[in-house]
Amino acid sequence: WRKQQAILRKDFFLDGFYMFFNFFIFSIFISGFYKIISKIAIDEFNISANSIAIINLSSLSPLVQLLLFFVVLDFVQWVTHIFMHRFSFLWRFHKVHHSVKEMGFAAHLRYHWMENIFYKPFKVIALMLLGGFEPEQAYIVHFIAITIGHLNHSNIKITWGPLKYIFNNPVMHLYHHAYVLPKGKYGVNYGISLSLWDYIFKTNYIPEDSGTVEIGFKGDDKFPKDFIHQNLYGFKKGQN
Repeated sequence: WRKQQAILRKDFFLDGFYMFFNFFIFSIFISGFYKIISKIAIDEFNISANSIAIINLSSLSPLVQLLLFFVVLDFVQWVTHIFMHRFSFLWRFHKVHHSVKEMGFAAHLRYHWMENIFYKPFKVIALMLLGGFEPEQAYIVHFIAITIGHLNHSNIKITWGPLKYIFNNPVMHLYHHAYVLPKGKYGVNYGISLSLWDYIFKTNYIPEDSGTVEIGFKGDDKFPKDFIHQNLYGFKKGQN
């Protein structure tokens, strides 16, 4: 799509290290932590996977269960994503993802590990609200969402035609990363896998599709360029 951009674009290997850290190193620690929390919730407060369920999916086919969970989880992530832009404390950490200056599939992997902390509780609550849904099935939804995320950050011009009103795409998501946003907007095109929520709640914005829009955020020239300092940035006082 952007032919002037190298195949191994700027910071490709930095984003690759983010994948290694977030998907492997951090996951080992956080999974152990959540197991402890889950045990305390069950043993001390009698809170289980189905204790706060508002709907039971056990009578539905596995395919329908997956579809419903995918839609519910995507909406939860869409709302959380808005919070990341609207609240300065969360935005300081989300800036890591928006520090990408050349978009490519691996840019999807660049995010601060604190985002896992923010997103995870909402994902778990969404899972608990859908009684009868097997947690193991969540890995299928996770894999699909990761694949769509890679595609949406890639240097490929795809819009899905009429389906663009349902599914997110690289053209739409590029404008989520735009340096210049519409006046009065904290962000646009918040969709993770689905664009549906943006069109319903009027947060969609695609003025053109040349792919030449500058991406980043105001002041990104002063944002740290290396992994360690990018991950320390959000903890420093006085950062916006």
